[in-house]
Amino acid sequence: MTVKKIVIVLGATLALVTAANAADLPRRQPVPVYPAERAPIGKMPIGKSPIGKAPIGKAPGPVAARY
Repeated sequence: MTVKKIVIVLGATLALVTAANAADLPRRQPVPVYPAERAPIGKMPIGKSPIGKAPIGKAPGPVAARY
């Protein structure tokens, strides 16, 4: 019974190691397809959205009491 368990564990370990090794093999990537027209250089709206505009990490403005 003990030999049977050892053989099963060794077989499962070998299968796991084989699958992990196969996942690390390099694969050829497909060639990227570029559009026929030229890319619109300089037309991206970088910096136009409110993302990153908040004063995170800066001291808040003066707090005035309102009565």
